[in-house]
Amino acid sequence: MSFSPDWLALREPADLAARNRDLLAHAIAVAGEDAVVLDLGSGTGSTARAFQGGACSSWTWRFVDGDPDLLDIAHSRHPQSECVVMNLRDIDDLPLAGVSLVTASALLDLMPQTWMTHLAQRLGQAGIPFYAALNYDGVMQWSPAGAGDDAITASFNRHQQTDKGIGPAMGARSGALAQHILSHNGFDVTLSQSPWQLGADQAELHRQLIAGIGDAARETGNTDAAHWAQARIADVAHAKAMIGHTDLLAVPHGSPA
Repeated sequence: MSFSPDWLALREPADLAARNRDLLAHAIAVAGEDAVVLDLGSGTGSTARAFQGGACSSWTWRFVDGDPDLLDIAHSRHPQSECVVMNLRDIDDLPLAGVSLVTASALLDLMPQTWMTHLAQRLGQAGIPFYAALNYDGVMQWSPAGAGDDAITASFNRHQQTDKGIGPAMGARSGALAQHILSHNGFDVTLSQSPWQLGADQAELHRQLIAGIGDAARETGNTDAAHWAQARIADVAHAKAMIGHTDLLAVPHGSPA
């Protein structure tokens, strides 16, 4: 499970704009100054770039990803970071020593419920807060709307629950499931909306997103997916899209923040 640097760079501005600002500020307060932050599925380090200024300037980032090439890019952009190449399925091997906050972005919807349960147990035992942003929530809306939009969304959501290499993914249920699991492992959990809002200024991201949605829908057996994607891409300069996400912050019971 890996993504191209070009795709990650293309989506980063939309991710940054979508992040829930109040929850981001709360996560910064929870971690405090001189924090060591472990970032899961780091890619090129976009989560670190979302946390900038103030207390974050003294943070140490520990990037964890299974793709060494992406981590090389992350380290080149964040020379003071620590980089760990490992399979995210290996929860027990996560380097949590000295960590003040664990983060992830656009990850939970790709992971299995069993993985989330194991992570929650590990973080609960260690008393470490968890911030997970941009978890796809199953809602997609286009303007102008089309007759096939709902069927494509349903097909895509089914595809999101398929195995991404670790086990059947939580998909659109990831935010709610993670909230439930973390709450039962000693955390106070806040879940906030963080939708992508795509317009004409993100036309290339919109095109690639539509193509990916169409491919996924077709893989589930939706025979209208190719036609839907072709029509949507042809109209992308005049269309808008809202792609729903949630941000989550889990703080251990009794934490001062």
